[in-house]
Amino acid sequence: MVAMTAILRDREWTRADRDALPEDGKRYEILDGALLVTPSPAPGHQIVLMGLIRQLDGACPSHLRLLTAPLDVTLDERTILQPDLLVVRRDRIEDRGVRDRPELAVEILSPSTQRVDRTLKLERYQRAGTPAYWLADPKALTLTAYELVDGDLREVAHVTAGASWTATTPYVVTITPGIWLD
Repeated sequence: MVAMTAILRDREWTRADRDALPEDGKRYEILDGALLVTPSPAPGHQIVLMGLIRQLDGACPSHLRLLTAPLDVTLDERTILQPDLLVVRRDRIEDRGVRDRPELAVEILSPSTQRVDRTLKLERYQRAGTPAYWLADPKALTLTAYELVDGDLREVAHVTAGASWTATTPYVVTITPGIWLD
């Protein structure tokens, strides 16, 4: 049995409520006042995360910063998310995390998170005006990239393990899913 992300809509959750929860290895996020509870990631998730970091880090311009979860991204009072990987302007980094939208949010799919990542988070990052949102699939070794076009996050690339794609948003970088496991 696969542990799934739980969405608790029993009340309006706040940062204070979330911060009072135990540190038990789960990720706690707030999305439009609902609490998202996600189990700890599997090793494949972390391996893909490190592969993406290796590809993104060297090309990251100095006015931006590459960061990883757990780190709060406060989109508004009712939404505090923790993308697996993000690129953010340096002037948005604060003591409690990141203020406002990232330039890029990346979620690494797992059976427990993919429904939320593909729908709820995509819609919420779109509403926040996030320029780029990527979904990395560690099982299929694919990357699906979305970019903000006329207010909508639209798919601009689906990159398979044997292919490469050069992103221009938030900066120019070539992504090759096939080397994430190296």
